[in-house]
Amino acid sequence: MRSIAIAILNWNGKKLLKRFLKKTVDNSPEATLYLIDNASTDDSVAYTKKNHPTVKIILLDDNYGYAGGYNKGLVFVEEDIICLLNNDVLVNPKWLSPFLDHFEKHPKTVVAQPHIMDLNQPNKFEYGGAAGGFIDRLGYPYCRGRLFNHIEYDHGQYDIDEKIFWASGACFFVRKKVFMSLKGFDENFFAHMEEIDFCWRIFNLNLDVYSLYKTKVYHLGGGTLKPSPKKTFLNFRNSLYLLLKNLPKNRSFLIAERMMWDGMAFLFFILKFEFSNALAIIKAHYSFYKNRSRIKEKISLNPLSINYYTETYLPIRYFLLKKKNL
Repeated sequence: MRSIAIAILNWNGKKLLKRFLKKTVDNSPEATLYLIDNASTDDSVAYTKKNHPTVKIILLDDNYGYAGGYNKGLVFVEEDIICLLNNDVLVNPKWLSPFLDHFEKHPKTVVAQPHIMDLNQPNKFEYGGAAGGFIDRLGYPYCRGRLFNHIEYDHGQYDIDEKIFWASGACFFVRKKVFMSLKGFDENFFAHMEEIDFCWRIFNLNLDVYSLYKTKVYHLGGGTLKPSPKKTFLNFRNSLYLLLKNLPKNRSFLIAERMMWDGMAFLFFILKFEFSNALAIIKAHYSFYKNRSRIKEKISLNPLSINYYTETYLPIRYFLLKKKNL
């Protein structure tokens, strides 16, 4: 049996730790628990030490975001399999068993996730991951159970272990050895889509990412970074980073095509009088051009597959054809 750890990244999350950490500790007897703290200024660490002394504390000297925080923190985690768990996720008893079993029997699986449900509507999938993620031709992410803002109720329609393209960073199981060999997440992303980039690199190595249906976790959602112009900026910029790094050279024209769709999103925000979000798209494109050469240095030398997508034009399917379920 492989050893397993749960690593919870935290930044000023005392309220969330008070709400969720006890269940994680009580329901995860197989695992060693770690709190990786991104230089919190509240007393998150003191609270954890006092109330959950079995949790190992890893202190970082700054807020390195999701990508950098985990890259720096996981160096100190010794277990074979690591679950990267948000501090706003509720877990049930025996939730780890399907993952221990799957990783033992499927050596090609590097990353896996459970079904991620909405904590406030437990019979509904949660936006950030649902029953497993994919991307379309232009890099738009979607999930079994979620297309853009349309989220499905769980009627058992995805009750099968399924190979997926990307797993949610809210509850992200990964083999430590492979994570380290690939130098972890790309810290240029800071937050949002770094897990998609990592999974795309896994895909290009002909290794597997899975969604395991027998475990359901319940995500509060938005507990770390609520909807805002900052989130809009990160999503639009990081989508372009994602394509630049992982598209085969003969598909690089898709970046320009994606930017055209971003222009339509800009107009959409203008029409809704969401001027700060519209400005965030302009800033995202500027940041992309500014950092383009630095991102290109990280393009893999391995062959990049052209068969990364199952949907060609997700925005057309969703907004024009009104097809909102897979």
